[in-house]
Amino acid sequence: MSMHGQPAPGDEREGADLRVHAVGAISQMPAAEWDACANPARNSANTAEAQRIDQENVYNPFISHDFLSALEESGSVGGRSGWQVQHLIVKTANGAPLATAPCYVKSHSRGEYVFDRGWAEAYERAGGSYYPKLQVAVPFTPATGRRLLVKPGPDADIARQALAAGLIELCRLDEASGVHVTFATEPEFKFLGERGFLQRTDQQFHWENSGYATFEDFLAALSARKRKTIRRERRDALANGVTVHWLTGSELSEDVWDAFFDFYMETGSRKWGRPYLTREFYSLAGAKMGDRIVLMMAKRAGRWIAGAINFIGSHTLFGRHWGAIEHHPFLHFELCYYQAIDFAIAHKLSAVEAGAQGEHKIARGYMPKTTHSAHYIADPALRRAIAEYLVRERAYVAAAGAEMAAMAPYRKDLVLDPE
Repeated sequence: MSMHGQPAPGDEREGADLRVHAVGAISQMPAAEWDACANPARNSANTAEAQRIDQENVYNPFISHDFLSALEESGSVGGRSGWQVQHLIVKTANGAPLATAPCYVKSHSRGEYVFDRGWAEAYERAGGSYYPKLQVAVPFTPATGRRLLVKPGPDADIARQALAAGLIELCRLDEASGVHVTFATEPEFKFLGERGFLQRTDQQFHWENSGYATFEDFLAALSARKRKTIRRERRDALANGVTVHWLTGSELSEDVWDAFFDFYMETGSRKWGRPYLTREFYSLAGAKMGDRIVLMMAKRAGRWIAGAINFIGSHTLFGRHWGAIEHHPFLHFELCYYQAIDFAIAHKLSAVEAGAQGEHKIARGYMPKTTHSAHYIADPALRRAIAEYLVRERAYVAAAGAEMAAMAPYRKDLVLDPE
């Protein structure tokens, strides 16, 4: 797909005439060009410029060329996965890339964590065809991050507009039912809302670092009862001779990945039915971005028995999935929540995002945070029905978030900043 964008009235800058293209593989865009749009702060050679950009765009590992290419090269997306790659790219007339969006044509609604199956069923009952649809997202990854990956510069605004218009045009050309931009940032959520995308919210649970020097400092901020419970859970998790190890970079050997993949398959098969990621994905991710991965691995009697994978952003530790071949009380909490907090404190990260769902995280210091998605629905009747539903859903999410925030485990004499 190719589309020519026109400059805004009065905008006669060179390069304001834009070309929008869809590509069937991220390998069709050089890594340096993609990352200059996705993570410009990390890819700026100028330190002062990087600091300026970083105020707007923190480094997010999931939108990097390394992560997305590992998904594609490993066969985790593409092929028969139901995730057909159609990344959108905005370039100037002379071919310089200004923006991109990770985009997929979907034939189902699995692996998204923003649930629209009810919409699909209702539309199909009415005689419509909900699939294919376009998904602007990081596959299998319920973590907030930029989705309209616009390179900073004088053409940023017009490039962002061209990207949004290009998604709608791609929807038309693919005869898709809509465009779903999930786990977007709040500014993107508002920007797309102004362009007719329907707005949807949900809740996750994140831990925030209030300048703690140690895990004990964090515990001191909790009520005495919660503090006692967490200490007991941590003690019980390691009671049977279990030890925990942080593995990153060159420590991520193929033997380690073999063990972790066994955990993923064992636990993922029970939880999801069919795990999404292939074994090759882990090898590729480890080779491409091992310095941005930390495995929390548990060992007992000389062998690995459980593990949790985390990705390291500039400010945030992103916990993804875990698995185990032996089951010990509270080991899940230890590897996924408490070790993540330990790591974030040790590395002065400001937050831990521990994935989707899980109200049980509140008692462990993870508080409700609003997530955002934006949805362009092509059929006017379906759009009206979903818009009416989302009004009620947003109100419910806001009320539920306030109710859950009141369950905070923190001491009442401490004042925590509301979201």
